[in-house]
Order: sequence, then structure tokens, then C-alpha cells
Amino acid sequence: MTQPDSPSLGRFADLPRVRHGHLPTAIEEMPNLAKALMPEGGPRLLVKRDDCTGAGFGGNKVRQLEFYLGAAVEAGADTVLITSAVQSNFMRTCAAMCARLGLKAHLQMEERVAKNNPLYRSNGNVLLDKIVGAELHTFPEGEDEAAADRALEDLADRVRTQGGRPYVIHLSPAYPPVGAVGYVECARELLAQLAERGETVDRIFVGSGSSATHTGLLWGLRALGSEIRVTGVCVRRDATQQHARVTANLANLSAHLAHQPEFSDDDVETTDISFGTGYGRMNEQTREAIALAGRCEGLFVDPVYTGKVLAGMIAILRAGEMAEGETALFLHTGGAPALFAYGDEVLEEA
Repeated sequence: MTQPDSPSLGRFADLPRVRHGHLPTAIEEMPNLAKALMPEGGPRLLVKRDDCTGAGFGGNKVRQLEFYLGAAVEAGADTVLITSAVQSNFMRTCAAMCARLGLKAHLQMEERVAKNNPLYRSNGNVLLDKIVGAELHTFPEGEDEAAADRALEDLADRVRTQGGRPYVIHLSPAYPPVGAVGYVECARELLAQLAERGETVDRIFVGSGSSATHTGLLWGLRALGSEIRVTGVCVRRDATQQHARVTANLANLSAHLAHQPEFSDDDVETTDISFGTGYGRMNEQTREAIALAGRCEGLFVDPVYTGKVLAGMIAILRAGEMAEGETALFLHTGGAPALFAYGDEVLEEA
């Protein structure tokens, strides 16, 4: 695949990396969904299949973990520690990739969602975590990232006292956004694919939670001279809070890569149009998006991330914010295992 001419990406090429992803991921049309949403005509709809990155059921976390685990291997670690929600795609993918590298994985499960259903506690990503042999820990809070990171450091101290060599993947934005680098690479990949296809995209819809994917993609596009509009659909916090997080992480990523792209005031775009009542909580917009994706395109999107992102895109299209002749791209970041943890809600009648 040819690469477009590229301005500097800073120290991107010098960062350690393990290559486990099935890359590049495909770009596909979504004509049936477009017809279902806009029978009289409207924007063209595309999907970039980052749900098909391969390792550990795939998803966006594969790209991110290639850089985290590259740093862990370079540091000589034998154990990786990570924290996130009970049904975390990040932790599931980390555990699977650690298994391939012969590393132990410790997963700290935060109580972000008040849900005691047995499906949520034992199926989906939790089942996969256990299959790959990860060691599971609990953390009683779900909204205190600094405290979760401190608890990880305590676990890392225990690993050291037992003779292990831990590497910690921190959660809070106080640490360098190492994972975001994976989506700098995705931006380069996407632009190369569009150039080869002779196509353009007007607007990308991407989930924005930790903001690593959103931040890396936007940073990479601007560093490469692209002005494609990037809309971050909120899955963890409201649009105002998320805007501040992405803005801070763009600065952190610039420092991490020792390069500062130019950003306009309008570049950081967040919407909570489909966020609903909180992280990991089903709403009618998301339930509809899950059904439409499956029935129109045979795509599986999840209740926590991609279902809400697709629901946000659908709401914006229905509001007429994109015109016929324009092209929207849904960045599908995976998460299908969570469907098995929310099965009691996914098919619930409205």
C-alpha cells in the first residue's frame, strides 16, 4: 500500500512496537443502512473495520496495545497491569496479546456500571479474560482514575516483591497517551487507502471515552495535512468534559511525539447526542443502532461503545447535518463480546 506524502510525525517511527494487528483494516460501503436511514437520498456511508484487527477478538485496542506492549517488552517486563471497567475491551485485548507474548496479565476491574446481572459479571469480556489466563482484581470505584492508577501501582509493588518485573498501563491523562500513537498510524493508513481508491471522506464518527482513539486519529490527520472533520461521540462523559479531555490529550500527544501539528479552534468536536444516562447504560437510540447495523449490514456493534457511536451518527444524519454527495465514515472499533454481557437488554422491546 502506498503512503501519501507526509509531514513530520515526530518521533513516531522510533517508538517500540509489537505488531499483532491484522492491518490495514478494510473500508466498506454501508448502502443498506444509508437507504434505511435516508430513502430519498443522502450522504454516502462507509465503515472502517477496526473491529477486524485480529488479536483477541480485535478492535481499536489492538492498535493501541502494539505500542504499550512494545514499551513493556523493551523494558524487560514479564507482567502487565491494566485497569478499566468490568466489561472492558481494553483489558480483554491486553490479556490476549500478553498471552501471545508470554507475559502475565493482571486486570483491575472497576465498578463503573451498577449492574449485578450474572451475564455482566461472568460472560462477554470477563469470560474471555479468564480463558486467556488473566489474573482478575476488583476496584470499588468507577469514576476516580487517579485512585485506580494508584491501586495499580500497589499491585505492581506486590509483583515486584514476588520477583516480577511489572509494566503498568495507566488510565488517567496524567500519563503519556502511548496508546493514541496507534491511531496516528491509523490516520496514515486511512489516508493511503482513500488515495488508492481515489475517494474522499467529509466526516469521521469515532467513539470518545479515554480519548486515545479520537486524539490519535485527529492528531494524525492534522499532522498529515488532512482537514477531514472528526466527530467524537461521547461514551464516558458529557461533551463539555470530553472536549477538555481531548484538547489536553492532543497537547500530551504532541509532547510525547515531540511534534506540534496545527489545530484550529473547531478541530476538537464532541457530541453527547446519544450518550444517554451514563457509561455502559443502554438507551433506545443504542438499541436501535444495534438492530440497524445487524439487519442492514450484518455488523455487530456493542451497547457500551460502537452502538452509541453509530447511534450518534444516525441522529446527526437524521438531523440533516450532512448533505447528499458527502461521505460519512463510521470507525468501527469493535466490542462485540460485550453483546453477550448485555443480552438481556439488547433485544428488549421498546
